[in-house]
Amino acid sequence: MCGRYRLSRRKQIIEEHFDSVSGEEDWNPRYNVAPTQPIPIIRQHPKKPVRQFSLARWGLIPSWAKDPSGAAMMINARSETAATKPAFRDALKSRRCLVPADGFYEWQRTGNTKQPFCFEVHEGSLFAFAGLWDRWKDANGTWVKSCSILTTTPNAVTSTVHDRMPVILDPSNYDLWLDPGMTNLYAACDLLKPCDAQVMRCYPVSARVNHVANDDAECSAPAEIVQAQSSLFS
Repeated sequence: MCGRYRLSRRKQIIEEHFDSVSGEEDWNPRYNVAPTQPIPIIRQHPKKPVRQFSLARWGLIPSWAKDPSGAAMMINARSETAATKPAFRDALKSRRCLVPADGFYEWQRTGNTKQPFCFEVHEGSLFAFAGLWDRWKDANGTWVKSCSILTTTPNAVTSTVHDRMPVILDPSNYDLWLDPGMTNLYAACDLLKPCDAQVMRCYPVSARVNHVANDDAECSAPAEIVQAQSSLFS
């Protein structure tokens, strides 16, 4: 799964990197992004060759949902089954997005403890998770935009820590992934491969990242592996 990640670039840098434009929504560098929080996504305008930067709640709420109570369980979508799951099938067909990041975290269990690790691509460069998004209308008639990050089998780097990893798209596939005219589910699923392990690295970080309230550069700073850890996500 992918339950925490880092996006430590300013909004302007993200927009330039992904050749996107945005409205009034802002973004400040984050080092410990957590589920249910608003996060940046990049979408393709349905009728113009323009990429759009916007914020969406992390935890997908299907348009047909009666309430948002299940969103926290929808932060990830398995690439192997997304095409057949009612919550993700339509989004995979026509509401795909990029989720910018420059690092993500996974935890390795050792006995009763969990050691956090930070994973990076090209030594901390910006990259994009494959994402899905949807819109849901609440009881007040307000539209809520939400998203999910697709996951896949691990590569040689991530498998040492976890049995899943987020789908990190090759930049050469951004246009196809975002193309609103590409509605073939099989073609979409074909892009959901593990990232090349040769461009990735991981290193242990401190238990600061376990706590949502901690959100600074120390969360992803290299640290020594310790035997005792505080409770996860407390």
